[in-house]
Amino acid sequence: MKPRALVTGASRGIGAAVAQALAAAGHPVIVNFVRDHEAASRVKSRIEAAGGAATLARFDVSSAEESERAIKALLEDPSPIGVLVNNAGVVDDAPFPALGRAAWESVTRTTIDGFYNVTQPLVMPMVRARWGRIVNVSSVSGVVGSRGQVNYSAAKAGLIGATRSLAQELAKRNVTVNAIAPGFIDTDMVKGAHVDELLRLVPMRRFGTATEVASLVAYLVSDAAAYITGQVIGINGGIA
Repeated sequence: MKPRALVTGASRGIGAAVAQALAAAGHPVIVNFVRDHEAASRVKSRIEAAGGAATLARFDVSSAEESERAIKALLEDPSPIGVLVNNAGVVDDAPFPALGRAAWESVTRTTIDGFYNVTQPLVMPMVRARWGRIVNVSSVSGVVGSRGQVNYSAAKAGLIGATRSLAQELAKRNVTVNAIAPGFIDTDMVKGAHVDELLRLVPMRRFGTATEVASLVAYLVSDAAAYITGQVIGINGGIA
């Protein structure tokens, strides 16, 4: 049996699609969520209906205490967690002069603190097993920046730095660490946005799908990607 895969923020959008793709590849999936138990349960049901295995894990990745308790409980299961997808993230946009401290902290804590809180306790089990896959979901905003998203861009850029550094630490242990940088993906995060304005920024003139992003994650987790580590892979329809 393949190792378990923990996907944070997996109740909807990219996270839900990733959870389903990894389950289809044979990984028992741990579906992390914070508030929407009903949505997370639907993801679990879809995975099971397709013949996969899934469990739910409710905890807030931005909370050190919640993450520690939850991961400690998950590690009591003898089946190893060999795959981690750090997908949880929030947006709270505003021009920088109007960006309040609460908006800064909620976005950066979910992405950067969340990365630390979840990844740090799982690294040594992967090292001891001499196998692991960590995929961090960054953003095109973390690569090129985005007006009105200083907090989000800073958080996602920080995730890229963490990816590159951790990859160097773990490479000789056969643990790969990569980041993906999606552009505009057709999820709840872009609903209500100025669609025509956004599409003009995309050479392909369409939004990506969560399934397309999930396919990239599934590839990076697979044995076919065993020699890929420390990379940031864009999936953005041609945005330079």
